[in-house]
Amino acid sequence: MKIPTFAFRLATFLLAATSALLVDTDDRERGDVPGWVMITLMSAVLVAALLAIAGPAIEGLFNSAIDQVSR
Repeated sequence: MKIPTFAFRLATFLLAATSALLVDTDDRERGDVPGWVMITLMSAVLVAALLAIAGPAIEGLFNSAIDQVSR
C-alpha cells in the first residue's frame, strides 16, 4: 500500500508539532554530554590499549582452547 506524499508530509508535520508541544523546554537537567563523550572515548582507548598489550596472549589462549576442543 502506497501512502500519498501529501498525507505522509501532513502526518509528519502533525507528529512533530505535537511532540514539540509536549516537550518541556525548561529542562535544566539535560545531562552532561561532554562528560559522557569523554567517558566513552576513554573506555574505547582503554580497550584498545589492553588489546594491543594482551592481544598475543589472548590469541594464544584462544588457539589453545580451539586445539583442545578439536581433538
